[in-house]
Amino acid sequence: MAAETTKTITPEMVAEHGLKPDEYQRLLEILGRTPSICELGIFSVMWSEHCSYKSSRVWLKTLPTSGAKVIQGPGENAGVVDLGGDDAVIFKMESHNHPSYIEPFQGAATGVGGIMRDVFTMGARPVANLNALRFGAPDHAKTRHLVNGVVAGIAHYGNCTGVPTIGGETNFDEGYNNNILVNAMCVGLAKKDKIFYSAAKGVGLPVVYVGSKTGRDGIHGATMASAEFDEKSDEKRPTVQVGDPFTEKLLIEACLELMATDSIIAIQDMGAAGLTSSTSEMADKGGVGIELNLDYVPQRETNMTAYEMMLSESQERMLMILKPEREADAKAIFAKWGLDFAVIGKTTDTGRMVIMHKGNVEADLPVPVLANSAPQYTRPYEEPKKLAKILPEWVPAPNAVLGTLKTLMSGSHLASRRWIWEQYDHMVMGDTVGRPGGDAGVVRVHGTSKAIAVACDVTPRYVTADPEEGTKQAVVETWRNLTAVGADPLAITDNMNFANPERPEIMGQFVASVRGMGEACKALDYPVVSGNVSLYNETNGVGIPPTPAIGGVGLIPDATKLADIRLKTEGDMLIVIGREEGHLGQSLYQQHATGKFEGAPPPVDLQSEIKAGRLIRSLIREGRVSAVHDCSDGGLLVAIAEMALAGGDHGLTREASGLGVELYPYEGKLPAHAIWFGEDQGRYVVEVSPQKAEEVLERARLLELPARIVGRVSGNALSIKGETALPLSELRTAHESWLPKLMGA
Repeated sequence: MAAETTKTITPEMVAEHGLKPDEYQRLLEILGRTPSICELGIFSVMWSEHCSYKSSRVWLKTLPTSGAKVIQGPGENAGVVDLGGDDAVIFKMESHNHPSYIEPFQGAATGVGGIMRDVFTMGARPVANLNALRFGAPDHAKTRHLVNGVVAGIAHYGNCTGVPTIGGETNFDEGYNNNILVNAMCVGLAKKDKIFYSAAKGVGLPVVYVGSKTGRDGIHGATMASAEFDEKSDEKRPTVQVGDPFTEKLLIEACLELMATDSIIAIQDMGAAGLTSSTSEMADKGGVGIELNLDYVPQRETNMTAYEMMLSESQERMLMILKPEREADAKAIFAKWGLDFAVIGKTTDTGRMVIMHKGNVEADLPVPVLANSAPQYTRPYEEPKKLAKILPEWVPAPNAVLGTLKTLMSGSHLASRRWIWEQYDHMVMGDTVGRPGGDAGVVRVHGTSKAIAVACDVTPRYVTADPEEGTKQAVVETWRNLTAVGADPLAITDNMNFANPERPEIMGQFVASVRGMGEACKALDYPVVSGNVSLYNETNGVGIPPTPAIGGVGLIPDATKLADIRLKTEGDMLIVIGREEGHLGQSLYQQHATGKFEGAPPPVDLQSEIKAGRLIRSLIREGRVSAVHDCSDGGLLVAIAEMALAGGDHGLTREASGLGVELYPYEGKLPAHAIWFGEDQGRYVVEVSPQKAEEVLERARLLELPARIVGRVSGNALSIKGETALPLSELRTAHESWLPKLMGA
């Protein structure tokens, strides 16, 4: 027997592997014997929170995951949705939070690489990347370093693989000071008759390893991602993977070339837990056993043990099951692309995973037990307390509305993220429509008249105040952003970022959040087709704000009929559609005026959202509106200002002067500042010609949707009666300069 196999398992060793004493006792009872060190490592990663979802699975099962357009829901590498004709869209979002805090460049880069592999392993060519980033307070000692590294890592990997990064969001909040969030989303396109799955069906078939060689980077990555941080976190650098985007590009092309043949039975990315998860999950889904000889695994380091090879999370690797006699053809393709190709095992009828190394059996485990025996916890939870609504008159009015607008738009919450997205190649591949900065990214479905729209959103301060309502709002915000460009929302992926689920108040946040997501998705016919749960996001017992990031995908049937936020024509009217209640609780204006966020977040009316969304999509497709923007952070006036700054013939370029707006004074019953800065949900601002304004107002009224004219496109400033006009050039300078100044650019 190898020395590795015969190591004595101690309680300290069990704890180092992230298993609690009762979980280890469960393992002993399942096996009926003491595990080898390799077997302990295998179970430790398969039972980690990151791989097993042991605290969340019971709640995730309550989400709506099917629908008329859903081809594949959760349970595969990514979700698959029908785009009509021969086309399908494949997408998923996943976290790389802990690695990105420890090593921001490689952590973020390998997050992008990993999520792309989840998509192309199913037969899709990746066509768009997005990211949702949360950093600490701007003045925190680590923030600048982390922003710089994460953005550079995302840009490096996406740009080098030639996949455009077309959208995302970035927040700054002290709640993320010691635990940033890096959520990466990838969207790919495939033909419906060429979608690949991971079930290894058949006996005696070759198990093939392709891609990069295996090293010692990333060992215990899944376990590290399932534990909270402490002052020793920097010691975990060896568990952060190292990526090579140029190899990933070769791997994409080689896999897609092989997929065009009829050689592959099953294929899986070697992601979290590497060879361990890919082999066990493929064998379990196919109802077979699997036998591996690790002597044949391509290795870039000497004297690697079975334990290290099974747990390594080295990047740019795939595992596939080939049809008989197809090895030579497949090997020739991977040799052409300069990639490793090795037959490392075969499928069996034993139902067991047997790991051989240097003539020794290092692991011999029942596949169904390995894949499905992780403990499933229904953890104790406390329902979050409901906060009182803040009445508009409780929040003091500003001295000057436009001066307040300038202050808000030049601060950390609303300042332009151009410094970030200009580092990303968002036009590579030639199918991107427009640049980042609008409501949703849009990519044409190559060779067709269709396009897909993608967006990701969550407002963590809303979720902190009310996890159920805040998550409902996050779902609806993506739905609204897709609608605002003219897309029919199809489905979502999610990334549930929470603190320690063993604390009842945190588990209560998670349960309420899932409930809110489920309610919104059911009402909107907007199913959840993929996702990721990232728990234990805390340091020394201090957790992050609950952050359920939502990624939405929609279909634009005719890519010539879409909208953007850019104002187009002098003299056009601006109309706001949707209910106005002046909700200032948890608003950015409330923080500006009082120094804190208080009260309940703005409520979501799902039926009104549906009516408004249908109206907006109809107006876009009929050519009745020339610009559309939904109202979100900062409220109505911020939405109008963003449309103005984006306006003109060269919208969204730094040199654009924009088109100004003459704002009409509010004459209703609510305080004016609550109307301008309230964050009421379900609202859109549309630009219409004077000739069509009355028709648009009437169509809204017929649907019982409030609508009114709020201003007229005019000049090169924002003006409102009784106040000094705010030149767009002045607003642009303030809006654009905050982030470069923070980063020392």
